[in-house]
Amino acid sequence: MGDNTLVLGQRLSEWCGHGPAPEEDIALANIALDLIGQTRLWLDLAGNREGLGRDSDMLAYHRNPWDFKNLLLVEQPNRDFGVTMMRQFLFDTWHLETLRILSHHTDKDVRGIAQKSSKEVTYHRARSTNIVIALGDGTEKSQLRMQSALNRLYPYVGEMFMTDKDDLIDMAALRPRFDAHLSATLNKATLTKPESEFYHKGGKTGTQHSEHLSHILATMQSLPRSYPEAKW
Repeated sequence: MGDNTLVLGQRLSEWCGHGPAPEEDIALANIALDLIGQTRLWLDLAGNREGLGRDSDMLAYHRNPWDFKNLLLVEQPNRDFGVTMMRQFLFDTWHLETLRILSHHTDKDVRGIAQKSSKEVTYHRARSTNIVIALGDGTEKSQLRMQSALNRLYPYVGEMFMTDKDDLIDMAALRPRFDAHLSATLNKATLTKPESEFYHKGGKTGTQHSEHLSHILATMQSLPRSYPEAKW
């Protein structure tokens, strides 16, 4: 959970100063900050449970790409605003359903982080849903771009619902609610879900990442690795 929000937060921060409109620039930066805040909660908990003296900064800035366990979806480049928002919509839809279940987990620390995060992610999903609908059901050009973005990113959806030994819940059980929101949104956006159910995998288990993750981490980790003893 922490690696997902960390990598996506870093991706969204790349829009800072480059958004298509001032309002979107600010909104994307704020969502990135929300995700980085959630990252600190998850990674501090992970470091505490690990018992090796590593905190969220150590886990974020001093691990190699093959040590990360994040969805391949969040590694994908921003490309244009349509791709960014389609990626955000797909992640937000999965993220909110995941947090809703974790909000009732028996582990009180997990439950507390999920409950806090779900308040922010409820807004994230509402916003990305509305933008996908507006652009999909907008001009001919915006509709084509959003359909292209969906076609490009949909092959990364299946990995979200794979359950492995590190998952705290049955991920496959989230698929019906995800699909229901996806279908309702695409219908309003006049977009067509790709028919192929092929999906890429390996990111969340750390067995296979895209080439993009190394570039993300090289940028994100350069300063802390250059000055490992620095105090911020």
